[in-house]
Amino acid sequence: MTYVKNTKEKSVLRRARTFVHEALSDNETDLTTGPINRALGLLAIPMMLEMAMEAVFAVVDIAFVSTLGTNAVAAVGLTEALITVLYAISIGLGMGVTAMISRRIGAKDPLAAAYVMGQAIWVGGALAILIGLFGAFYAADLLRMMGATEAVISEGSGFTAVLLGGNASILYLFLLNAGFRGAGDAPVALRSLTLANGLNILLDPCFIFGLGPFPEMGVTGAAVATTIGRGIGVAYLLFYLFSGKGRLHFQWSNLAISPELIRRMISISIGGIGQFLIATSSWIAIMRIVALYGSAPIAAYTIALRVIEFVFLPAWGLGNAAATLVGQNLGAGKPERAEKSVWRAARYNVVFMTVLGLTFVLFAPAIVGMFATDPEILRYGVNCLRILGIGYPAYAVGMILIQAINGAGDTRTPSLLNFICFWIVQIPLAYWLATSVNMGPNGVFVAIVVSESLLTVLGIYVFRRGGWRKMEI
Repeated sequence: MTYVKNTKEKSVLRRARTFVHEALSDNETDLTTGPINRALGLLAIPMMLEMAMEAVFAVVDIAFVSTLGTNAVAAVGLTEALITVLYAISIGLGMGVTAMISRRIGAKDPLAAAYVMGQAIWVGGALAILIGLFGAFYAADLLRMMGATEAVISEGSGFTAVLLGGNASILYLFLLNAGFRGAGDAPVALRSLTLANGLNILLDPCFIFGLGPFPEMGVTGAAVATTIGRGIGVAYLLFYLFSGKGRLHFQWSNLAISPELIRRMISISIGGIGQFLIATSSWIAIMRIVALYGSAPIAAYTIALRVIEFVFLPAWGLGNAAATLVGQNLGAGKPERAEKSVWRAARYNVVFMTVLGLTFVLFAPAIVGMFATDPEILRYGVNCLRILGIGYPAYAVGMILIQAINGAGDTRTPSLLNFICFWIVQIPLAYWLATSVNMGPNGVFVAIVVSESLLTVLGIYVFRRGGWRKMEI
């Protein structure tokens, strides 16, 4: 009996290894047929790892920068609050790209999908120039607007200028990866971020501390290393795209400008951009409220957010998988399969985030202690992790459903939900709890839990109504 049991266990492990290898390799599997669990796994494994790679950027930077002092950490935190606006634009545009490409791949029209990617390249380039010029010239003013002290501005304005000036590396990493995800070529996006992260880890200490022939640039060096790493990741994506590999079969002719496709892409993306601008601007407002209590709470909140990204971004990867399955199955005329895929993804995400939420609640002191030793930063950071961790099971369902609606091409409804939950509920509630109720930063953290849970409830209601099934893109 023991021999039979061991043989079965080895067989299961062997099948699991084979499946993971397939998910991480280029493949031409039709995601609109066969078992849903298989299709979801083939997409989710590389997408969750991809988002974990994105989270590594933030954690690696803060791990090195935290050795430079509170002002440096505060500069990174305030800049990240500003960069979230860029992320909003990038992710919002990426939603339109993913929805349009996945729908066309599901309809078995890879040529049309390739033309969508071509338009995304032109749109991304135009935006990168505008944002780069503004960010590079007004970095100090932007930090001042965020409530930074003159000491923080003096030390951190270079960091802000480099990240915003080199925003093309961020924009194109999001846009191109969104296109590959929509096509079902998720392993390509994972490889690009793995390459970018490896370079960032190597270059961060070199540029921050001036190792060997590298200049000692302090906190600015973290931005230089990150921009170089991301830029090389983008170069890999472009090389792969123009090689004609994968499901898109991209060619130079697909760069021909199509005003109609650009108009349609922007129309879909406006809802996505608005959705994330609402969400991320609320995060800026939240950071501004936390800043009322000094640099220590800002540093603690920054550290906590970086750690939380290890939960949210991989879970967001599962949401991306659901979005791709929705788009491709709607393109194939299979809305029932699309809906089943979403609920299956939501179930897995609840398990994943509940386990991690409990981990953060139980081990918050040890986790925050890896990034800071200041008692005040530790106190605020631990409170933040524990309070936010309580709401993880609710967030798990909400992020999958919202992503699924976006994947169908309906980006305007989630924008409205974000407006209600974040602007009407979260910001006023955070300010009231922090100041009038005298809860301080802890009141801000409680407000985040309340608003995110409300978003989940509203997301369930909207998804069950089924309007997303009828979107034409």
